[in-house]
Amino acid sequence: MDLIFLAAALAVAIATIGPGIGQGIAASKAMEAIARQPEATGDIRTSLILSLAFMEALTIYGLLIAFMILGNA
Repeated sequence: MDLIFLAAALAVAIATIGPGIGQGIAASKAMEAIARQPEATGDIRTSLILSLAFMEALTIYGLLIAFMILGNA
C-alpha cells in the first residue's frame, strides 16, 4: 500500500519538474525578447501565455495519473 502512495507522489513530482523548468526558461526568454523589441510585446505575450498553458497541461496530466493510481489503491 505504501508503494502506491510513493508512486503517486513520484508521478506528480516528475510531471512538475519538466514543465516548471520549461516555464522558467520560456518566461526568461520572453522578457529578453520584450526588452529587445518592446513594440512586439503583444505578440510575445500571446505566444508566451499559449506555451505556458500547454506546459501547465503536462503538469495536470501528471496529477491525473496520480489520482488514477490512488483510485486503484
